[in-house]
Amino acid sequence: MSPSTITLLFLAFAIIMFILEKIPLGLTATIVAVGLNLTGVLGTSDAFAGYVNSNVILCVGMFVVGQALFETGMANRIGGLVTRFAKSERMLIVAIMVIVGIMSGFLSNTGTAAVLIPVVCGIADESGYSRGKLLMPLVFAAALGGNLSIIGAPGNLMGINALNELGIQTGFFEYIWVGAPMLIFGILYYAFIGYRFLPDGRGEGETDQQHDFSKVPQWKQITSLVVLIVVILAMIFEEQIGIKLQVSACLGAIVLVLTGVISEKAALQSIDLKVVLLFGGSLALAKALETTGAGELIADTIVGALGANPNPIILLLVIFIVGCVLTNFMSNTATTALMVPIAVSLAQSLGADPRSMIIATVISCSCAYATPIGMPANTMVVGLGGYKFKDYVKSGLPLIGVSFVICMILLPILYPFYP
Repeated sequence: MSPSTITLLFLAFAIIMFILEKIPLGLTATIVAVGLNLTGVLGTSDAFAGYVNSNVILCVGMFVVGQALFETGMANRIGGLVTRFAKSERMLIVAIMVIVGIMSGFLSNTGTAAVLIPVVCGIADESGYSRGKLLMPLVFAAALGGNLSIIGAPGNLMGINALNELGIQTGFFEYIWVGAPMLIFGILYYAFIGYRFLPDGRGEGETDQQHDFSKVPQWKQITSLVVLIVVILAMIFEEQIGIKLQVSACLGAIVLVLTGVISEKAALQSIDLKVVLLFGGSLALAKALETTGAGELIADTIVGALGANPNPIILLLVIFIVGCVLTNFMSNTATTALMVPIAVSLAQSLGADPRSMIIATVISCSCAYATPIGMPANTMVVGLGGYKFKDYVKSGLPLIGVSFVICMILLPILYPFYP
């Protein structure tokens, strides 16, 4: 049996088990990683590299930074300030999505989600609303906001590079004409319709009991907030100061433990192993899809079924759907890298302007809303929000539908196939 066939079988197994949830998500992902190694599809280093992936390190560091805000009561104080202005759950959802969406357009969308997750947990605890209602809109807004500029997500630059190589001039806000409407309509969707589909489960560590933080020294509260702000600033100016997001998060965690703001025991307990296991296993599957050609086989088979001279609109539709499907199980960056050359070659074979095809590809590869492994931020909130696989499907699929409709309407108008 070929490596690509074995990979496709493990993909099918993962999808089925993620949906049924007969065993924990992290265990399913680990079985996949071990299975890919035992069958020889991936070497040992590739199969287990995901467990020390840079995004896993980012999560670990931010778990500790976030826990310090909870331990000192600072998260609840911040939450109290916000809830004075947002008087209803829907207002909170809108406020969170606006803030996160704008920030992620100019920062890493993963980094934006990582630093704001503990703040939003504090808002939920202080307001009395469940974290499950607020965290999912946060991570979805981070992905939507990533389409506002060329630096919002790693895959954005791949699309820009492809356009530049074809001699097409691009700008910093190349995606904004589609990305901004997607963010706006995504926020409106959750404000008026989508909030009904958000799960109301209670996350890990979330209780109805109000803790008494009056005995916590004020210097600890201030330090926890200062460290968070410094970490955020370090992430904003990542390129200027030359310190990666992951290192900034870890430095923040180290400072908090060394200063005694949070104990070593509390720091270790804050690390969600479910996230680490889910990350590690799913990244092994993504690596196998990429290296064995299984991901390319899926894309080529679906697109090839359209025939030699498909209608450009139909081709655009299929490219978007294929990108959406793959990115919910592969790395967004890997999916974009796989799909962009296919989009370019298909556009050239039709003699059509490739801009709409490439932009549709990049945006579709950011629509990883339907699974907990679609993007790092999705995985970060699994435990905190008390989410199940079906919660992502129920809340994320309609958002993909909203994004799809906007792209199919705007792209042919903004970037005609045959100008």
